[in-house]
Amino acid sequence: MNTTRRHFLSKLSLGVGSAALGSLLIPDLFKGGGGEPDVNELMAGLPHFAPKAKRVIYLFQNGAPSQLDLFDYKPMLNKMHGQDLPESIRGGQRLTGMTANQAKFPLAGSIFNFKQYGKSGAWMSELLPHTASIVDDLCIIKTLNTEAINHDPALTFFQTGAQVGNRPSFGAWLSYGLGSENQNLPGFCVLLSRGKGNGQGVYSKLWTNGFLDSVHQGVQFSSGENPVLYLNDPDGMDRTQRRKMLDNLAELNQGTFNDFGDPEITAKVQQYEMAFRMQTAVPEITDMSKEPESIVKMYGPECLVPGTYAANCLLARKLSEQGVRFVQLYHQGWDSHGGLPTEIKGQCMDVDQASAALVTDLKQRGLLDETLVIWGGEFGRTNYCQGTLTKDNYGRDHHPRAFTVWMAGGGVKPGIVYGETDEFGYNIAKDPVHVHDFHATILNQLGLDHEKLVYKHQGRRYRLTDVAGKLVKGIIA
Repeated sequence: MNTTRRHFLSKLSLGVGSAALGSLLIPDLFKGGGGEPDVNELMAGLPHFAPKAKRVIYLFQNGAPSQLDLFDYKPMLNKMHGQDLPESIRGGQRLTGMTANQAKFPLAGSIFNFKQYGKSGAWMSELLPHTASIVDDLCIIKTLNTEAINHDPALTFFQTGAQVGNRPSFGAWLSYGLGSENQNLPGFCVLLSRGKGNGQGVYSKLWTNGFLDSVHQGVQFSSGENPVLYLNDPDGMDRTQRRKMLDNLAELNQGTFNDFGDPEITAKVQQYEMAFRMQTAVPEITDMSKEPESIVKMYGPECLVPGTYAANCLLARKLSEQGVRFVQLYHQGWDSHGGLPTEIKGQCMDVDQASAALVTDLKQRGLLDETLVIWGGEFGRTNYCQGTLTKDNYGRDHHPRAFTVWMAGGGVKPGIVYGETDEFGYNIAKDPVHVHDFHATILNQLGLDHEKLVYKHQGRRYRLTDVAGKLVKGIIA
């Protein structure tokens, strides 16, 4: 059969990974000329321009934290506590089925105290004292917005740039576009933790490779005895036997590849080889016993308990330090439709100290400038109460119209607050940032033009940002 250039490159990449493959590619091919090349042949391992960041750690707060109780201080809500949300503010905007039939939409002011911190004077809730202490390292964006109003499409949208499934996740796009910095570890790792509040589920489609080669799929780490499942040798097989078995398997697969030319065959071989190399690298990275007391104190004692948010933040630092391109941490428990004051206290106790410690730890190691840390959920929370409102208890429904995330390091401006919401915290008053804009800006910090990071699938060119997205220049240092 005819061997295409893509198959030829896939054959060369056998067992060496996408970064090595990227060294064979020529950036000028992106410019076209003399006939359009297959866009899928041009990616892997090379940024489009000089990057400001090399890696991403995404602390995803699954379930949607209430920006009005953490970051977006709105004294008007306390002043009008219990009064109905003015129709002129709501403007007929879409509501979820959980509150659409409420007779009233009583405004709920936060029961938590706010203060201004840092040179930026950013407002921060008393629930986040550790985060407040690093506010001068943070770029706080108050005007994220999305169309999705329910968890699954909103969560999928944030992770893949689309509300439907079978699209590559953010980490998979980065693995595809930039390759790996460490051939002994995956380019994309996933860590899961569960908080004290009401949880929303997470699922493997959030870290899928979609239609990209399977080597780009996220590798999930667990809190069990074996951090990565199926990594260890089977009983009765030592490392030498394992090596011989993989060599024989690779030879068989190479013959099949020669017959059929399917790049997924070589992708599987690369995964086997990666698993073999990870057998040495993973146990060392997941061993927290050698961390000094100062680090344990910084992250909190729970960092020594596998599977906790604190332990995953520390593990994220270690993975990133070893060159993992994208570490995605999901922390469940933020879905506060009722009893929010109690639930959010527990969630903040889980995440506040460790989140701030991660930023501080990276900074003192000289890694923050090249590592982009992101903290936030899939949407925000309403300014009105879902269910019964009392003086000290309330719930909040989903609010995709305007919500808050923060970023640190990776070439974004530190110590700034970007964007403003109205006095009710319901609509955007200045500098909106759509999810596609957010994605485009993150890719930019990693040296990738979001309009050039494309993959042709079933006759269409796909991007993380679909057909939208613009740089948020106001947050770029």
